[in-house]
Amino acid sequence: MRVLGVDPGLTRCGIGVVEAGAGRTVGFVDVGVARSRPDLPLERRLLTVADEVERWVARHRPDVIAVERVFSQNNVRTVMGTAQVSGVVALVAARAGLPVAFHTPSEVKAAVTGEGRAGKAQVTAMVTRLLGLDAPPKPADAADALALAICHCWRSPMIDRMAQAQARAEELAAVHRARLAEAQREQGGARPSAAQQWAAARAAADARSAGGWGAR
Repeated sequence: MRVLGVDPGLTRCGIGVVEAGAGRTVGFVDVGVARSRPDLPLERRLLTVADEVERWVARHRPDVIAVERVFSQNNVRTVMGTAQVSGVVALVAARAGLPVAFHTPSEVKAAVTGEGRAGKAQVTAMVTRLLGLDAPPKPADAADALALAICHCWRSPMIDRMAQAQARAEELAAVHRARLAEAQREQGGARPSAAQQWAAARAAADARSAGGWGAR
């Protein structure tokens, strides 16, 4: 799996590409920064970032784009710019037919360093070590982009398993509701007793187990 990580920002937008190997190994592909001039109108700055991300997508053909999810910050202007760039990146991904994964800063730090409150220097040092780089990526936005990509390489299997478990739970719940509705119809609209509800749930679980959890 090849992941393009994006650390969104208007003035400096970090972009990094890594490949997931066997186990938890990750390989370095490329890293850089998309820059936009502060004196340009907002729409031109966003277009500059979008064009650069599109070039990276065309050049490296990633399987997924990982973007930092910023949910709170003291500087409102910075939050707005970051959110706008994140939206532009998501649009670029959609046009390229690529999925987008959002990871919070604490998730990225915990994945890369083992500590959700690690500082930028610690993140950069671990990225340099994990990817076997001769020198730390600079500026910090570039290192953060690589950290995002590494984070997704390691978190995506867990995310996939959680999504599958949720889908199975929802399917089982739908079967259970259908059996309860059927039991209620058989009683002329009366609410099924607790024993009947338990029996319906048990039957749904047995049917689901026999028809498929193990077969998938």
